[in-house]
Amino acid sequence: MVRMRFALVAVTAVGLLASACGGGETGNGAGSGGIDHPTGADELVLRVENVGGFVPVDWTLRSLPGVSLYGDGRLIVEGPVIEIYPGPALPNLQVTRISEEGVQAILGAARGAGLMDGDASYDYRCVADAGTTRFTVAAGGRTNVVSAYALGLEAGDCPGADLEARAALEGFQAKLGDLRTWLPQGAVSREEEYVPTGMRVFVQPYRGEPDLPQPPVAWPVEGGLRHFGEPVEILPGTRCGVVEGPDLEPLLEAARSANQLTPWTSDGERFSVTFRPLLPDERGC
Repeated sequence: MVRMRFALVAVTAVGLLASACGGGETGNGAGSGGIDHPTGADELVLRVENVGGFVPVDWTLRSLPGVSLYGDGRLIVEGPVIEIYPGPALPNLQVTRISEEGVQAILGAARGAGLMDGDASYDYRCVADAGTTRFTVAAGGRTNVVSAYALGLEAGDCPGADLEARAALEGFQAKLGDLRTWLPQGAVSREEEYVPTGMRVFVQPYRGEPDLPQPPVAWPVEGGLRHFGEPVEILPGTRCGVVEGPDLEPLLEAARSANQLTPWTSDGERFSVTFRPLLPDERGC
């Protein structure tokens, strides 16, 4: 069925323990003193993503959050990407299971970094055309969104910049990239491939590169590509829809052998197709 570097800041063990265990809030399955958080498999607990900045449109279409932690302990990240051009059609998404003890430690560190004190935004006017790192934490009975422009690109003293808060955010982000070194032993499972239940698909007229011809791949989903999905208003000539259900498996199989310049053929025409797997909390285009 068709529908669409981390800078490191030292955190002492005592400080982390206090963050992870303090608060007096009621945990979900963590016992007294834990930090309350959603527990559903599709309920977001923590997300770190980079938005905006001066980037190509195609990058925006396939962009994924750096970290997404869900109520059932699943942690989804984008794994290493092979450095070739054109790159693979599908991203290398990995899923790891974090124990409740590990989730509590992560939330404690998030609180220590100021991510559970309400919404906040930290500007940095000394850098232009950079992206914004956005942290979303759903815990303790509310959702907190904290944004930091040009995080990690600090070039020294900058008027109006809250360097202390930014350093705390950088430190937390770095810790998320190295969980096995500080979470409780056994709290992190091995990584596995994340297989989505839906795929957001952007379709455009084929515009490959003449100097890099690619073998075509037949579109495997019934209905074709000419009228696939709905027009994307901000991107003339682009349509977006979601592939899910029985149609998803053959699409994933075909996409695993394709790359970002593969011409997809349908009804005698060639199209450029950009894939964006849907995460558990995401729906539609």
